[in-house]
Amino acid sequence: MALAFDEYGRPFIILKEQEQKSRLRGLDAQKANISAGRAVARILRTSLGPKGMDKMLQSPDGDVIITNDGATILEQMDVDNQIEN
Repeated sequence: MALAFDEYGRPFIILKEQEQKSRLRGLDAQKANISAGRAVARILRTSLGPKGMDKMLQSPDGDVIITNDGATILEQMDVDNQIEN
């Protein structure tokens, strides 16, 4: 791990462990993407429809948001999946 600075002087961390990670390929990648989609759908399912329930979301800095809006919930989620890259 190394600390570097961008052109505006903001620090960022360079992780060397990325070289050791391998990407999923083929059927394993498809299964992982389907699993990630199902997990997101499971979270959003209860907030949709006329009897949708509210969700209480807490951000890393401690702010609390109560909403049943699917777009807001997706914005606040931090999904770490290879398909995003």
